Amino acid sequence: MNKRDRSQLLYIILIPLLILTIMWFVKILEYSFNLSFYNYGISAKSFTGLRGIILSPFIHKDFNHLMNNSYPIIILGSMLFAFYKDIAYKILIWSFFASGLFLWAIGRPGFHIGASGIIYALASFLFFSGIIRKSPSLSAISMLIIFLYGSMIWGVLPTTDPISWEGHLSGFFSGLLISLFYKDYGPQRKKYQWEIDEEKELK
Repeated sequence: MNKRDRSQLLYIILIPLLILTIMWFVKILEYSFNLSFYNYGISAKSFTGLRGIILSPFIHKDFNHLMNNSYPIIILGSMLFAFYKDIAYKILIWSFFASGLFLWAIGRPGFHIGASGIIYALASFLFFSGIIRKSPSLSAISMLIIFLYGSMIWGVLPTTDPISWEGHLSGFFSGLLISLFYKDYGPQRKKYQWEIDEEKELK
């Protein structure tokens, strides 16, 4: 692997790995010192609960919850930075805040924690963006998302289980909106000469 390849790989995994590191650091800190940051999650429609938009993705119920969110953060985050490198930071930031704000608006009483909202936002963005752009390579990513995370769609349906389906729905909806907003930014489908000629004739 040459220097350029190493640089590209570092760019792809650096931010997802940083997010993952913070998530694990927070849980290890809780475990080591018998702490709980649960009350720093998103508390819907509460002014103090707004802080959870920033903090909640890094807080998890237990190590099992954390582990379940770790793999998608790395995989989906790396896909984002690999295929949408020009706008990846913007997409990630919008996914972070939009999913949290929607959850704050529609969530049930109580505290909502975990990175699921961001995960659903990234998966939704990668899926819909690939379809909207009609690029073969990006459409392939959409199909891969269905293969890897297609079952996630059931997570947006209302349930009485102790999981934040509202967080899942908020992330899914955020990813869709972001994909529409950024449809003209970042990688675009290559146009062939005959398509360009047809467009000129129509003008």
